[in-house]
Amino acid sequence: MAVTIHFLGPLRDLAGMDRCDVEAPLDWAGLLDAVAAPVAEQLRNERVNVACAGRVLSDKTALHAQDGDEVALLPPVSGG
Repeated sequence: MAVTIHFLGPLRDLAGMDRCDVEAPLDWAGLLDAVAAPVAEQLRNERVNVACAGRVLSDKTALHAQDGDEVALLPPVSGG
């Protein structure tokens, strides 16, 4: 099985895709290696969040996704 990475908002545009599957398990370093360089650069921004298995991680560098998990890359939210 694998981990599915979902790219949301402008991160989808940078990745050039909606989602991709990568081999499990997946940690922070593996995530940065699995995505395109422009996406990895954005992930290092503290305003970009990562959710795993439906929960937003308080420390995205503690990511540890297992077989069948979905990881969502959440860009900063703006509004007014």
